[in-house]
Amino acid sequence: MSTENTAQSYRVVLVDDHAIFRSGLKADLASDMHIVGEAGTVEEAIAVITETKPDVVLLDVHLPGGRAGGGAEVLKNCAQLLGSTKFLALSVSDAAQDVVTVIRAGARGYVTKSISGEEISDAVRRVAAGDAVFSPRLAGFVLDAFGSSTAVSDIDEELDLLSDRELQVMRLIARGYSYKEVATELFISVKTVESHVSNVLRKLQLSNRHELTRWAVDRKIL
Repeated sequence: MSTENTAQSYRVVLVDDHAIFRSGLKADLASDMHIVGEAGTVEEAIAVITETKPDVVLLDVHLPGGRAGGGAEVLKNCAQLLGSTKFLALSVSDAAQDVVTVIRAGARGYVTKSISGEEISDAVRRVAAGDAVFSPRLAGFVLDAFGSSTAVSDIDEELDLLSDRELQVMRLIARGYSYKEVATELFISVKTVESHVSNVLRKLQLSNRHELTRWAVDRKIL
C-alpha cells in the first residue's frame, strides 16, 4: 500500500551519470513526483540543486567530475540546503563504505537501484517528511559506523518503557522498513503498526521516524 498523497507533489532532482537510467526512473516514478532538474556529474548536480532547491534529491553515490568525491562531494557543497532539501542516495552499490560515507555527509537515506519505481516514490515521500529510509539490510552498516555515548543504564530504563511488541516494531521501523513491511513481517495489520509507532514515539519523546532511527543507532539496538 502506497503512502502517496495526491494533494501534494514533490519537487525532485535526479542525479545519475547514466541518462538512460534517469529516463527510466522518470517514467517509473509516481505522478506526485515532479522532476525539476537532472544532472550527470558532480558540478552539474551542485549547480542544478543550488538553482532549483528541490524537496528531495535522488543522488547516485558514484559520479564523475569534481574531486572524485561523488555523491558525498555534492552533499558537502550543498550543505547550506540540508535543512530544506533532503538527499536520498540511490545506487547500485550496497557496499558499507559507500553507505556510511554519504550518510555522514548528510544524506537522509540510502536505497539500492533494485527497488521499484513505486518503492522509490514512497521513499521520496518518507524522506521529505523527515524519516530516515534505508533498504533493510543497509541499516546495519549505519549502526556499526556510529558510536554510542549513551549509558547502558539509561538505555535499559528507556527500553523498559516499551512492550515486547513495541520493541519489535521500533527495531524494524528504525531499520527503514515501511509500515506495510513491518505488518507483513510481524503478521499484524498496518493500523496496528501505526498505533505501535505512535506509542513508541510518545514514550521515547521523539517526533518522527528519522529521530527514532538516530535514537536506535546511537544506542546500538538495531
